[in-house]
Parts: sequence; C-alpha cells; structure tokens
Amino acid sequence: MSRRWIFADQLGPHFLDDHDQQLLLIESKAVFRRRAFHRQKAHLILSALRHRAAELGDQATYVRAETYRDGLRQVPGPIEVCQPTSRRARDLVRSLERVTVLPPRGFVTSTADFTAWADDRRGAMRLDDFYRHARRQHRVLLDGDEPVGGRWSLDADNRQPPPKDSEGLDVPLPPLPQEDDIDAEVRYDLDRWAAEGIRFVGRDGPRLFPATRAEATARLRHFLHHRLPKFGPYENAMLSTDPFMAHSLLSPSFNLGLLDPMEAIRGAEQAYREQHAPLSSVEGFVRQLLGWRDFVWHLYWYFDAGHRGGDRLGARRSVPAWFADLDADAVQARCLADVLAGVRDRGWVHHVPRLMVLANYGLQRGWRPSELVDWFQRSFVDGHEWVLTANVLGMNQYADLGQVSTKPYAAGGAYVNKMSDYCGGCRYDPKQQLGEHACPYTAGHWVFLDRFRERLPGNPRMARSLRQLDRLDDLPAIREQEKRRGSTAP
Repeated sequence: MSRRWIFADQLGPHFLDDHDQQLLLIESKAVFRRRAFHRQKAHLILSALRHRAAELGDQATYVRAETYRDGLRQVPGPIEVCQPTSRRARDLVRSLERVTVLPPRGFVTSTADFTAWADDRRGAMRLDDFYRHARRQHRVLLDGDEPVGGRWSLDADNRQPPPKDSEGLDVPLPPLPQEDDIDAEVRYDLDRWAAEGIRFVGRDGPRLFPATRAEATARLRHFLHHRLPKFGPYENAMLSTDPFMAHSLLSPSFNLGLLDPMEAIRGAEQAYREQHAPLSSVEGFVRQLLGWRDFVWHLYWYFDAGHRGGDRLGARRSVPAWFADLDADAVQARCLADVLAGVRDRGWVHHVPRLMVLANYGLQRGWRPSELVDWFQRSFVDGHEWVLTANVLGMNQYADLGQVSTKPYAAGGAYVNKMSDYCGGCRYDPKQQLGEHACPYTAGHWVFLDRFRERLPGNPRMARSLRQLDRLDDLPAIREQEKRRGSTAP
C-alpha cells in the first residue's frame, strides 16, 4: 500500500481514505528560508504540522529536512498525495516518479464542475453567478429550487456601520488556544532559525489560531452558537477597539485543512433552521465559504500560470519598505496605522480592513499587484497563493480589467469614515482632498480615477464617481499633491 503524504494544509481527516494507512509529514526548512514570513504564520504552520504528527503517533513518519526532496529520500516505497494547493508544489509532486497525485480536496465544488460552469461563460466570470450555481448544486439554503427567504444574496442587509459610541460588539470572544510543549518547541526552533539568519516579519506572540482539529471544531461550535447571529449585520464594519468583531476567525483552520468547509456550511444552515441565527448572518457566512472561497480556489487553477504576473492597469511601483516590514509606527493615517499594526501583532485582520484599507491604498498608489499577492501571502496567517491570486489581482487591484470583478474596490475616506471609528481623532480629514489635512484615501481615490478614467467609462458602477471627478475644480492641485506624497508613509 502507498504511504499518504500530507502537506501542512491537508491536516484534517477528510484528506485520508484508509484510517490505518501509513502517513508521511515533511517539515521543509527551505520553505521559510526562501521568503520572510510572518513569525506567527511560521509558528502556526509548524505547530499544526507537529501536532498532527503527535496525534497520529506510530501511524505517521515525521521528517525534518531542508527540502521536500531531501525528506522524501529518507522514506522508501510508493507515495500518494492529494494535489497540493500551489503550482510550485503541484509541479514538484508531479515530477516525482514514485508519487501518485490524487485529486484536490478541502473544497466543495469539484474541479470538473467548476470548469464546466466557467467554460459556459466564455468571458467574465462573476462570483454571484457561481454562488447561485453552487447553492443549487449542493442544495444549500434552498426551499425547493428557490433560495430561502426569496433572495440569493442578503449582502444589502449586512452593511451596517459599527454601533456608535461602542468599543466593541456584545459578543463573547472566541475560545483561544492553550499553548503546550509543542508550541514551546516551535518557538525555540524559530528563535534558533532567526539567529541562523532566516528572516521573519511581524511580532511573535501567543498562538491565536487553532493548530489541531479539536481546537478548530471548538471554535466553529462557539461561532455558530454565540457569534454568528451578529456576524452578518456588522461583517463590513471596523472598530479600532474590536479587531475581531463577530468574525469567525476560522479562515486559518479551513486553509490548514483542519475543517471541512461543508461541515461549517451545514452547521450554519442548521443554526438558521433552528432559529438560532438570522438568515442574513447565515447567508453571509455561507457565501464566504461556498461562494468566495471556492470561487478564488478554482480561478487560481482555471487561469494559466501567467495570470499572477498580469496587470492591465499598468501598476509599476514597488511595495514600499515601511509597508512590507509592517512599520505601523511610521504611519499617521489612523486607519492604516491601526490595520498595519494588527497585521504586525496578530498576522490577521478581517476582510474589510484587508480590502478597503490595505489593498485599497496599494491600488491608489499603483503598487505592483504581484508584489501585493506575495505580501499578503507572507504577512497573514491564512495567506495562501491560491487565495490571493484571483482575490488581489481581480477583486482588489482590478488588474484583469473585469474578468473577476465588475468594478475596482476603490474608495475614498468617506467609506472608511462611514464604516469605522478611525477618522475621529485622525490628523487627516476624510472630507478634505487638498491641503495639510487632506485624507490620503480621499485624494488618492480621485487621482486613481483620473489616472484610469479611459479604462473605466464602460463600467456603469463607476459612472457616478466619474461624474463627480469631472466636477472637481482642484483636480490638478490634488494630482500634484499626491504625486509628491507618492508611496511615502502617510
């Protein structure tokens, strides 16, 4: 019988078929030597891999090696592996004669089903269309053949700003992991690697995310019972005093393979059926898993390998050092400083700060999308190339000019002011676009629209913003102001 090789993002039981099969886990030091990962991301990956080996006991062979090839040389016989989640790793396992590559797992919609759906579109592919297809295909939140509640998306109900004069949502914090001897060993090894010259970014800290399936299922149960009801209304809101809001904090667990997404989808659906959570919250959570997560996974493989390097908006500036190194103290803009500090201190912020603060700023400043993909992958505990290629290139940076998203996710300071508490007390004023207190997001938004107006006029969702741009009398001065600001820390 072949030995099953499981990567560090294939750690759940759904990656196994025969529970008596001998397993192989390889810890590759070269993975961390090649690029500077967030310290807490490196800790989580190694902790999860070593915890899984400890759970499996004699059933698993755990190899520590410089490279995967070095590790394989220590294990004889035939090997099989579920398709890895990156092209680099997939190409590696395909090149090995004694390794049999099985279809990928850990997602809901199959590759064949997605490819058939995408081929029928013959052009732009939209998340909403795929999401409806997946709901019908997998019979999720349906009454007969129609969506529960009569609408496929309740996104319009889930755009509430944070409660005024509040320091946080009235929801209990998710259960936090208790570090053990394995975590202590990981921390010791990472300190030693750093002393040897392997570079990390971000700050070390207590492990915040599950490293075992038991921890992940406990957090999922807690979310479904205690946090899901308030997730929907405030999923787009930001508070400087509440970085978690009502989010599940489960994305690292799904991306490590500790949880099967379908168990979470069915759990959320049951919460609605049993009247434990409103439909708006349940549908919003299901859309993130069944819709968005599967969508970007399949787009990563559907597009060719050159898609990551594509940029039809022509962004040519490099990501500046202060941003790459998570130097939040260099930033005066309150929203950007707080969000960048969250990445530095936790390796995680929820999806709206990622999209509307971090990626939005990179879009406005013309930073290379491929560099942003790399930065998000290295800096976030849940960052993976498959997640970020379509998400950053298509949804965030609009580098494919609409293959994935109907409009660029570009916004000025007014959006941040509406959806957060950041603008109060900031040295910049979201209503000012020129002068000493001009908000870099507000001014940057107008300059972005001006720079690419010839590529955007056919997009009806941008028509209002472009009309406002045409009414600006001080646009030349704003353009010159933002040229001087460039990519310096605002």
